[in-house]
Amino acid sequence: MTIIIIILVAIIIGLLIYNITIHKKIEQFNALNRQANNLRVLQDFLSTVGETSSVDEKIQKINDILIEKYEIKYSTIVVFDGAEYQIKASNVDKKHWDTLRRLQDVPIFKDSVATATPKYITVNNDSEKLPYQESEFARAKSAIFFPIYEDNVYIGYWIIESGVPHDFDNIDTTIFEVIKDNIVSVLRSVVHQKTLESIVRKDLFTGLYSEEYLYGEGKKIIDKYTTSAVCMFRITNIEEINEKYSRELGNQTIIKISDYIKKNIVDEYIFIRYMGPKFVIVFSGVDPNSAISYIENIKQELEKMQISSEKDNFEEVELEAMDRKNKTNKKSKKPQMVSPKLNFVITTYYKGTGMEEVLKKLEQYIDSCEKSENSITTI
Repeated sequence: MTIIIIILVAIIIGLLIYNITIHKKIEQFNALNRQANNLRVLQDFLSTVGETSSVDEKIQKINDILIEKYEIKYSTIVVFDGAEYQIKASNVDKKHWDTLRRLQDVPIFKDSVATATPKYITVNNDSEKLPYQESEFARAKSAIFFPIYEDNVYIGYWIIESGVPHDFDNIDTTIFEVIKDNIVSVLRSVVHQKTLESIVRKDLFTGLYSEEYLYGEGKKIIDKYTTSAVCMFRITNIEEINEKYSRELGNQTIIKISDYIKKNIVDEYIFIRYMGPKFVIVFSGVDPNSAISYIENIKQELEKMQISSEKDNFEEVELEAMDRKNKTNKKSKKPQMVSPKLNFVITTYYKGTGMEEVLKKLEQYIDSCEKSENSITTI
């Protein structure tokens, strides 16, 4: 009997050791699985940052990744843009956004913001509501508020919500702290792009976008293709027109050239005013050799133009009217007429490379040319 008891005790001890070993292995496996999942999420984050889309679209996609990968019911990212708090991404109905963008003012979250620590709140039953909720009851019953800091500066918050009371009681917030840090990294990565998007302007004379357009919205169109032809041209005699005739006539020359190209360019191509008398045309998905025939035609047509300023045209009509009225044989003032001279340079842009470097190369070539040069060059 004693031997049987000893054997049973040994078996029990063996089973306990086996169970403990299995439990440790399961914990190790779960930890590795979480790490692998976090790495996959981080990889998805990085892929999103590299996409040719706007900053707001990138942040929304990141939020969608969080919801899918971590099975979060509701997720909202709110960022201070320098003037006010804005919801950058959320899957919550828009009727609740007014409440969600003011959470930093809710007393229960103020300590969380001050100490840079997450705050978990929940209710005990379905008849209760969370402290920040105003008119809604059924949507959220649990929430974790994560303040977002960048270089020790508070810039907003991330809040996840569940429709189940106590749903986050046993959750490991460490994982979500890592996610929050990744959100900060993404926001930091796209801040330069956001700046470019916000400073894009239209030129008053021509109605064309400025150079910055090529680094944001324009890049979405260009990067649909592996390669594109980028062409820069300069009105080489613009200084002569300004000095010999008038700056108004120089402005009119710029306007007439811009209007002509705008009317004779397809939607997929991008035409912007680069700087002063320099312009850029991006032939999306076209190689330089194919674009040259278009450039030759357009150069020929533009240089045949006889351009006069609106002021000169007005003076001519006015003088003719006076002549008729006075019944004299005086000849009206002949309007000032000019023809533009254009110097073109064209090269290839490859998707994924720096557009700013391509434009710098083209500009350096244009600026190094003699002012009288008006040709078409491929570099």
